[in-house]
Amino acid sequence: MASSIADSAAAGAPPRKPARKPRQAPAHQQAPAPTDRLDLIAQGLSGKASAKQAIFRATQAAFDVLRQVSQELCLELTQRITTSLDASVRIEYHPVNGMEFHIRFSGDLLVFVMHSNIVTFPDTFGPMNTPYVQDDFRRRFFGHIMAYNFMADSIKYQRLNDPGYLVGRLLVNIDSHYFLEGVEQLELPDHDMSDSPVTADALRLFVESAMIAAVNNDLIAPPISDIQKITVKQKIENQQVSRGSKVGFSFSHEQPF
Repeated sequence: MASSIADSAAAGAPPRKPARKPRQAPAHQQAPAPTDRLDLIAQGLSGKASAKQAIFRATQAAFDVLRQVSQELCLELTQRITTSLDASVRIEYHPVNGMEFHIRFSGDLLVFVMHSNIVTFPDTFGPMNTPYVQDDFRRRFFGHIMAYNFMADSIKYQRLNDPGYLVGRLLVNIDSHYFLEGVEQLELPDHDMSDSPVTADALRLFVESAMIAAVNNDLIAPPISDIQKITVKQKIENQQVSRGSKVGFSFSHEQPF
């Protein structure tokens, strides 16, 4: 066999072409190597993810201060009312867990909730287009704390269909600065976020304003046409058909900043 191949080559048979090497894609089309992908992930974690962790910690610290000033406010109001006004009026602070607490006063219940996620907003929102936010991309992300107003009896009697109303939302950034938006009744101050650090006084003002807004939003009785009949389900679930409901709040979507 070997001699016949040699004879063919000698007889002028065309030489075999060397095997072609596989073509390589241009550098810009090549998939990143595993180590490069790990670098990209690490860069993302050290940038945005690390910033979000810091924002969460700042928001949690603000929520702890909010909890403390709320307890102090409830105690002060209780002492003032029982000594000079009406001892039967109760003002209660109720802890739920590390991310929620309640303030009950008269027939109202304020529910303060810290959200576990970090959020951002469109460029048209509030402070997003300010030089302060644009100077550092990390300032585009916020932790948020919401205050909802419920009728206290809605929780007490587990009337699951009763509505609650958002009174205000407190946004906290990586610098522990805040932006507050909420209902018109909050009488929100004109403030620049770059000059608004989270303080006990600022958070106390937030709680006081939310309580005032809730107290001034009275219950409105339903028209008689709405309570002419009741279902068995409503009766079993203790949904009192004659109960009043809050009018709701006028929410200021475009707050100054």
